[in-house]
Amino acid sequence: MRLLLILLTAVSGSVFFTSSDRMVHSAGATVTGKLPAETPLTPTPRSNFTPTTRKGYWSLDVVDDFVLPSTRSITFCAAGRNLHLGREWDKLFRRGFSSIDRTRMVWDEEVARDPNRIRPGWTSRLTFEQRTDGVGQHHFRLGPYNIPWAGNGNLAAETYFRPMPGNRDKLNNIYSAIQGLAGSCQLYNDCPNGRDKSGYGKIFFDIENEGVKDEVLQEQANLYTYFMKATRDIADPRTMIGSIGPIPHSGFGYSRAMDYSATPFPLWNMKAKQTATSRQRGMPNDIVGKSFSDYVDFQMAGTYFVYPDFDYTIPHTGDADRHWLAGLLAEQEYNMRLSDKPRLGYVWMFNTQAPFNRSQKASNPAPPMVAEGTGIFYWMTGAYGCVFWDDLVELKPDQPTPKDPERQGLDSDRNYACYEHYIHGLWRIFKHHGDMFTNDAVFLNQETECSYDGGQNWYKYNANQIKTRGLPFARAMVKGDQILVAASMPYAKPGQKTSLMVRYVDKGYRFYTTVRLNADEIYLGRATMSK
Repeated sequence: MRLLLILLTAVSGSVFFTSSDRMVHSAGATVTGKLPAETPLTPTPRSNFTPTTRKGYWSLDVVDDFVLPSTRSITFCAAGRNLHLGREWDKLFRRGFSSIDRTRMVWDEEVARDPNRIRPGWTSRLTFEQRTDGVGQHHFRLGPYNIPWAGNGNLAAETYFRPMPGNRDKLNNIYSAIQGLAGSCQLYNDCPNGRDKSGYGKIFFDIENEGVKDEVLQEQANLYTYFMKATRDIADPRTMIGSIGPIPHSGFGYSRAMDYSATPFPLWNMKAKQTATSRQRGMPNDIVGKSFSDYVDFQMAGTYFVYPDFDYTIPHTGDADRHWLAGLLAEQEYNMRLSDKPRLGYVWMFNTQAPFNRSQKASNPAPPMVAEGTGIFYWMTGAYGCVFWDDLVELKPDQPTPKDPERQGLDSDRNYACYEHYIHGLWRIFKHHGDMFTNDAVFLNQETECSYDGGQNWYKYNANQIKTRGLPFARAMVKGDQILVAASMPYAKPGQKTSLMVRYVDKGYRFYTTVRLNADEIYLGRATMSK
């Protein structure tokens, strides 16, 4: 990593900027004279609820009914849907979710256990758009397909695309494994035309074998391109397809300056081409010149948290320091530059397992403002959707703490109040501002113009620049004469007061406002701008 420090002279004096300032944008113009009159923002209501203290339980009633705008997508692939079934099986759809992963569905009410034994007249109570399928590495790696490439991408040059004379096991190839996904519409008994298509509104792949040696890279690109093309062939025309990887770029939540000058990872857009052995293994000519990104409907740029993101006692302003909000925003900011594909990432309210301080076990829930802020700031980037994920499926409330220390805090003995705070964030932004999320909305992201000195100087900062300066964050979106602003001072101490100004001077509008923050609250406010 190279971080170049450049001394620039601004109108108001000498200011230090990192290389990422110069690359992404320059400082906003300095104001001379009197500022225009300010327009106050109307704060968005908060729900008054007491977070649960029960282990293995979370409530959907911390907010009232709201629905997600049709332009957005949230798939429930998390823990505890079993807590909210019974008479109100559809309650998740009235709390911001738009679809359910297959593994969270109810047997023989939403998905058939055996398509050959469906009772006459039965169809799933879930619509096509409400159904998603996550396809993991095990689908390829285990029987009946037994494709070791799924667990080790370096085996790409030995992997068959289609059944070929040299392929002794006729199922041991990508084509056969993808064909195993065909006909899933039969599980819902509503196949539209024929019985060989997907029954899901979205299919998410999670293979995670992208990293390979340079000499295998072309073979890997060929296989990834082919399996997405093969999936497209068996999918319903309405089905949207994506994969957790490859993506254009991943900073793994670090929000470093160098990520903003990154180029796409090779597997994202590397063109397929025949190699010395690819024809013998069944690679078709119709994918030559195409890439993985040509066949996917969305990129899955998302950020999992690790424990330091939740630690309020350590510094978070170094270029390589972890920072929950900078990481969340940066992952979207540099990926939107690298690809115009809609962004739909994974979201998890616990820390992922990794070699970090106190992070080896996913036992640390996101603090309240981190969970709520994820439910707000993620959407302020213009993201299309997310998968709300967890490594557990069903929850059993009030379970005793496991005697084995290695299992403590990993199952139903977790506290799941973080789910409630996340849904509260969704409720605040979509219950009250869902009308803003139309196709003509403008998401300003790092073009959000802020002042930290009472309006004397104005800056457009990306997430890394805000982090490394220890400044409050603000992001705005505009639709017509409406402006919505989200702001926060992450890791602020209780009682700490912070303020900043936000302006929008474009398309004839001259909007100025001041946002005052208390501690690490997630502020959300809206105003009508005038010309």
